[in-house]
This record gives sequence, C-alpha cells and structure tokens, in this order.
Amino acid sequence: MNFWEFFMIAVGLSMDAFAVAICKGLSLSKMNWKYAVITGIYFGGFQAGMPFFGYLLGANFQEMIRSVDHWIAFILLVIIGGNMIKESRKEAEKMDASFGIRAMLPLAVATSIDALAVGVGFAFLQVDILPAVCFIGVVTFLFSFFGIQIGNLFGTKYKARAEIVGGIILILMGGKILLEHLGILG
Repeated sequence: MNFWEFFMIAVGLSMDAFAVAICKGLSLSKMNWKYAVITGIYFGGFQAGMPFFGYLLGANFQEMIRSVDHWIAFILLVIIGGNMIKESRKEAEKMDASFGIRAMLPLAVATSIDALAVGVGFAFLQVDILPAVCFIGVVTFLFSFFGIQIGNLFGTKYKARAEIVGGIILILMGGKILLEHLGILG
C-alpha cells in the first residue's frame, strides 16, 4: 500500500471520531484547548491501538485464509463503510459535556471498533503495521482535535456529512483492494 492509500484509510477511520468530537465540542459552552487535546489523545490512541490488535489477530490466521484475504479485506471495509453511512442517517444523540475517563473511554472504544477490523485486513495484506497505526493515530488525533473546535463553532451541521464521506472512502478502498487482487487494477 502506498502513502495515499494509507492516508485515505486513516481519514476514513477517523471520521467517526471526528463526528463525535464535533458533538463533544457542541457540549462546551466555551472552547477549551485542554479538551481538544484530551479528545485527540483518546481517539487517536484507540484508533492506533485497535488496528494493531486486529493485525495481531489476523496474523495468527493468515496462513489459513491467504487465498481469500482480499475478499475479507473488501467485505470488512464495505461493512464498516456501510455502517458509517447508516449511522450518519440517525439523529444525533445529546452529548455529555464530561471529558473524564468514564465519558471518553466508551466513546474512544466505540469509534475505534472498525479500526480493529481494518487491522485484521492489514495482516492479510502484509502491511508494515507500526508506521500504519502511528499514521492512523496521528490523523485521528488531528481530526479529533479540530473536531472539538469545529463543534464548538458550528454545531452538528457537518456530523452526518463527515460520517458519509468516511464511509464512502472505506468502501472505495475495499473495492480497490479487491480489484487489485483480482488483477483488474494494476
């Protein structure tokens, strides 16, 4: 995989965290940079950790399913992307204004579950995992950090659009992986 493919996957994965960060920003009566950093660390950290764990799981099963690994990566990315698009159609929930561990931990886990599946796909594609997860973590940190600020400024207006864009990106990446392995794309 090249830089732009990693970048598109990182952006796609970070859209859930971005959307939640926007909502968290809405809960702030006044912008606080500390909360933007906390949100970035939680979401970026989990978005980096989950694909790493998924990679470890996938690496253990790689030999058994090598002949269908491209189909697995395709299916996982399409399901994740489709779920993101479906979630974008739901009405936004009222967001808790707390930035403590009890509020942030469940959000970080919930927004990074899809990254676990992507990590499994990375194992099948034999991706160099450490640079990949670091890159995903940094991109998610930045999207989350700025999501807090955007939410505080603009509100929920862009939440659904961010989730739709993220879902479409992941679906397209899954299609590209499949078409490359089938020899349709060079």
